Amino acid sequence: VKLLLEKGADVDSKDSDGQTPLSWAALKGHEAVVKLLLEGKADVDSKDSYGQTPLLWAAQKGHEAVLGAVVKLLLEGKADIDSKDSDGQTPLSWAARKGHEAVVKLLLSFK
Repeated sequence: VKLLLEKGADVDSKDSDGQTPLSWAALKGHEAVVKLLLEGKADVDSKDSYGQTPLLWAAQKGHEAVLGAVVKLLLEGKADIDSKDSDGQTPLSWAARKGHEAVVKLLLSFK
């Protein structure tokens, strides 16, 4: 990813579902990639065709410790903690719905 960014890759390119590299990295819990993309000025609040931001994806999938770290990186990158997807769900509602207690506590600490 670092090499691609150095070669001028579009940090906010979107796939057919509107997901950016940051969305995918957050979804999959790739902490180092999230950090690189944020340093490369990726749009932390980009929305895909479902209205989901990288923070929403990370909060939804936050059952692993590493995803909690991704959530923290996104929050430190000034992600909109109250963003809503196309169903009106927020990162907090997703984390609570999925039973990700550590992520819920982390999100609440940033409110």
